[in-house]
Amino acid sequence: MELKLNNSIIRLVEGDITELATDAIVNAANAALQLGGGVAGAIRRKGGPRIQEECDRIGGTHVGGAVITTGGNLKAKYVIHAVGPRMGEGDEDHKLESATLNSLRLADENKLESIAFPAISTGIFGYPIDRCARIMLQTARKYLESPTGLKEVVFCLYGNEAYSVFEKALNKII
Repeated sequence: MELKLNNSIIRLVEGDITELATDAIVNAANAALQLGGGVAGAIRRKGGPRIQEECDRIGGTHVGGAVITTGGNLKAKYVIHAVGPRMGEGDEDHKLESATLNSLRLADENKLESIAFPAISTGIFGYPIDRCARIMLQTARKYLESPTGLKEVVFCLYGNEAYSVFEKALNKII
C-alpha cells in the first residue's frame, strides 16, 4: 500500500528491514546505541561489526534523537539509529514523533532519497503499535508535505498483523 505526496511516496511493506535496499534503514535503538536484540540484533548480525564500532564512537543519543552510521554489509548504505520511548517513561507520543522527525531530517541532511522505518518502540519498549502507526505515519506525511529530497519513506513491518495495523492507520490518514 502507498500514499503519494508531492514528489514523494509513503509505502508499507511486510518483511525484514535488513533486506531492503533503501539508502538508509532505521534501527529502533536504545540511548546507549548498543545493538542487542530485535531489529538492532538483526542489523548487527547482517551488517557486521563496523556498525557497532561507529555507534561506540558516537557514544549514544537522547530519547527522541537519531544518529547515522554506515550500513556495513547491509543492502542499505546507512543505518539511522532512532531512540524511541519506553512505555511508561512519560511524554512517549512526543518522543516517538521526535525520533521519527529527527530520522527524516538526518536523511535529508545526508542527501538520501529513501529511508525505511520499523515500528519503533513496539517491541521490548512496550509501545502500543496502533499509536505508533498513527504517530509515525502522520509525522512522515507532514514532513513530506514540506520541501524535501526524500522520494520514498517505507514502513517495513514484521508480520502481517503489524502490517494490517499500519494499513488501517494509513487509510485513516488518506
